[in-house]
Amino acid sequence: MENLYYNGINIIDLAKRRKPQIYSVGNVTFSCSEPQLVSTTFLSSSSSFLSLPATPSASGGFAVRFQFRTWNPDGLLLSTRLALEPQRLELQISNSRLRLTHHMSAQQKEEVSTGHRVNDGLWHSASLSSRGLQVTMTLDNEPSSTMELGDHMGAGDSLYFGGCPSSSSSDSYCENPTVAFQGCMRLFSINSQPMDLNLVHQGRLGDYKELQFDTCSIQDRCLPNFCEHGGQCSQSWSHFYCDCSGTGYTGATCHNSIYEASCEAYRLTGSSSGLFSIDPDGSGPLGPTQVYCNMTENKVWTVVTHNSTDPVRVQGSTLQKPYIMKFNYSASPEQLMALVARSEQCQQEVVYSCRKSRLFNTWDGSPLSWWVDQGGERRTYWGGFLPGVQQCSCSLEENCMDMNYFCNCDADTDSWANDTGVLSYKDHLPVSEIVIGDTNRTGSEALYRIGPLRCYGDKSVWNAASFYQESSYLHFSTLQAELSADISFYFKTSAPSGVFLENLGLKDFIRVELSCESVDHTHTHTLTQA
Repeated sequence: MENLYYNGINIIDLAKRRKPQIYSVGNVTFSCSEPQLVSTTFLSSSSSFLSLPATPSASGGFAVRFQFRTWNPDGLLLSTRLALEPQRLELQISNSRLRLTHHMSAQQKEEVSTGHRVNDGLWHSASLSSRGLQVTMTLDNEPSSTMELGDHMGAGDSLYFGGCPSSSSSDSYCENPTVAFQGCMRLFSINSQPMDLNLVHQGRLGDYKELQFDTCSIQDRCLPNFCEHGGQCSQSWSHFYCDCSGTGYTGATCHNSIYEASCEAYRLTGSSSGLFSIDPDGSGPLGPTQVYCNMTENKVWTVVTHNSTDPVRVQGSTLQKPYIMKFNYSASPEQLMALVARSEQCQQEVVYSCRKSRLFNTWDGSPLSWWVDQGGERRTYWGGFLPGVQQCSCSLEENCMDMNYFCNCDADTDSWANDTGVLSYKDHLPVSEIVIGDTNRTGSEALYRIGPLRCYGDKSVWNAASFYQESSYLHFSTLQAELSADISFYFKTSAPSGVFLENLGLKDFIRVELSCESVDHTHTHTLTQA
């Protein structure tokens, strides 16, 4: 292991000097018995090249072997003239595969390909050899690919790696390609003779241009991975790219959700009732979830269902062995919390009928049944009443069947009673679990139904401001954005021009303005820095 750096700090140097920040376990020495591999870096995608002499072979053929690593999907690896002009061989990376091309004339050529994603940034071994009338290409441990040359011929005087010199100084056969090789090479061997790159660097062997010796300066731009929401990162020598397919997000780093954040936002786009995917935290870490948007009323309702919306009859439960039902919603708990927090109001209907099944009527007032909120807390108030009090809606409305009790079920009668109501304290919603503990006596039973979670409103949409004069403005603190930031707003105007947004700091950073002949509709505008 060599050149081990962490945040620019030489870890091996600290360990060698026995600095207290470094803790070594076992036998650690600071020399390498194996000969070090001398690498060279091809820096330019247009002008880098390495020229090495083609040492003669006793058999008349040639054999070339080397290792390479790169992120680029295209680039010339090797070009050599054959003894019979103007024929030449080119070994190159093309569309992430290794391709050998035999140019027989300006118009006639033959090709063979091998490999897959050889631009993965890892070291790969490539070899090219001729024997008789055949030339063989080998990549790593894959089966060799063979091409018929049609005539016995060896290599020319020079082998060009990575690219070609300028046309004024090079042999006419070596034409500078559109894309030269950018990456690293090492372990050059020509006709079984290893090539010493130190001699090349000293000017005593071959020729070169725009190379960096004794190092491989390739940079992994996908570590850390800046692609968000599961986007697949790929890279070239100088840039990284994100494949956002199937993530539900778009943009350079898969940052922008392709879905609206709420049913209210879908209504503003002109949609009608139906199933929609919403992304309640926008570009945040939570993915989209499917909900039903009911747009038939004045309020736009977002409806999230769970696994038990039909009425359920309960018998035989005690406080020691209660009946428990956990509700699994069509959205994750985190998505539900984001939806509830974003909404103006939420509610959930609890239909509860009972016969000789009490809720709170015990000698010490401890509950016999309860429900669990979104945070896992036990709640003992029932539909329609205020949080924190063991009462039902009939107590609030003062119409309980027995006014000695705060719930109809606590009258403990042989006839059916009802304590149905709507839970509307949204910080406790949705109901995640219900526990029923008093249906084990003769004639005892309960019937319940927990409705879907229903929310309306979007706090990020329902915060409008009207600008009546040209001097009107809203002022917020200067945007402090590091890796990413989001700004979004809806606007409605009949003015043909105006400044929407301007961020002023040491230098002007963002300015968004309107310039058109007529605008009389509502629009949405989103800015994203990623």
